[in-house]
Amino acid sequence: MLLSGKTAIISGAASPRGIGLATARRFAAEGARVAILDIDAGAAADAAASLGKSHIGLACNVADKSFCEQAVARVIETFARIDILINNAGITQPVKFLDISPADWDRIQDVNLKGILFLSQAVIPHMRARKSGSIACMSSVSAERGGGIFGGPHYSAAKAGVLGLAKAMAREFGPDGIRVNCLTPGLIGTDITAGKLNDEMRAKILEGIPLNRLGTAEDVAGIYTFLASDLSAYVTGAVIDVNSGILIH
Repeated sequence: MLLSGKTAIISGAASPRGIGLATARRFAAEGARVAILDIDAGAAADAAASLGKSHIGLACNVADKSFCEQAVARVIETFARIDILINNAGITQPVKFLDISPADWDRIQDVNLKGILFLSQAVIPHMRARKSGSIACMSSVSAERGGGIFGGPHYSAAKAGVLGLAKAMAREFGPDGIRVNCLTPGLIGTDITAGKLNDEMRAKILEGIPLNRLGTAEDVAGIYTFLASDLSAYVTGAVIDVNSGILIH
């Protein structure tokens, strides 16, 4: 098993059809002990219970630094170590540039970008002391192409910020044995996208996708697993497209 004996934190992992929970299931199957963090405490506990007795679910608002610190302390108290951090939590909002309000901007930036800062700041000292760790951050293809289907410009900006932040983290903490990488998924079938694509939209999107299908949560979970495992031991500061070739030039 690729993750035998390792402990992983996955944020935003309680949604039944989400990438986070699909990743948690994959990690558990690969031998990891998983701590699911989610703003919904009950959903986090239920999601962890669905994985088995060796896992925990905790409430965590990633946009609140003290919340992140408390959650990480609980994980260390429970498992004594953290080997993997998956900064997966995120939100989106379909709104045009001129309609973005200050509150909209702050909410999208806080969860998608500041949440990665806070949760990583809480975890890295522990990883640094152990001289080992793998961190993977959720960006988006919208950061690379200047917009997506369901996310507004403020979402693209936040996800572009994730790329810069993760690369800076990779550079700073590489000497401490900590690897930091990013994923940029395309359109993935989750609860966020469920019911929002009509047949016409779907057909138009598929025209630009070489593999001729939309992605699944399991597609992304597989790349998270690669980045969390020793298979990627010499990979840091990388951005991996998980978008079926939509960005091929």
